[in-house]
Parts: sequence; structure tokens; C-alpha cells
Amino acid sequence: MLSTAKKFIHHLAPGVIRPIHILWNQVIGFIFIVLAVVFGFRVFRGSEPPGLQLAGALFALLMGWLGVSSFWKARKISKS
Repeated sequence: MLSTAKKFIHHLAPGVIRPIHILWNQVIGFIFIVLAVVFGFRVFRGSEPPGLQLAGALFALLMGWLGVSSFWKARKISKS
């Protein structure tokens, strides 16, 4: 009986884990892109000193890149 349950789990796991992994990457990508947009708007508002504007711009670019790469990774997982 244990062998049958083990085979069932082994057969079922990829069908459940893969979509969860894709969804996780998409959710994380969405959060990163939202952070990039928020910091991007704050940078272009221009109410901070130039040093903070530069740091905010770099942070926004980093978050944007991480968001896009997370969506690319989710797409790569879904195609494999």
C-alpha cells in the first residue's frame, strides 16, 4: 500500500508543483513591477534631494528588471 501511495504522489506532484511554481514567479514579478512603478513616480515627482532621486531611480530600475525577469522565468517554466 505504501508503494502505491508513493507512486501516486510521485505522479501527482509535478502536475501540482509546476503550476504553483509558475504562479509564484508571476506574483513576485507583479510585486516587483508595482514597486518599480511606485518608486519611478516618486523619482519623477522631484521632491527629494538629488542623491535620493538617484537611489530611487536605481531601485526602480532594479525592481523593474527583477519583475520582468521573473515573468520570463515563469514563461520558461511553462514552456518546458
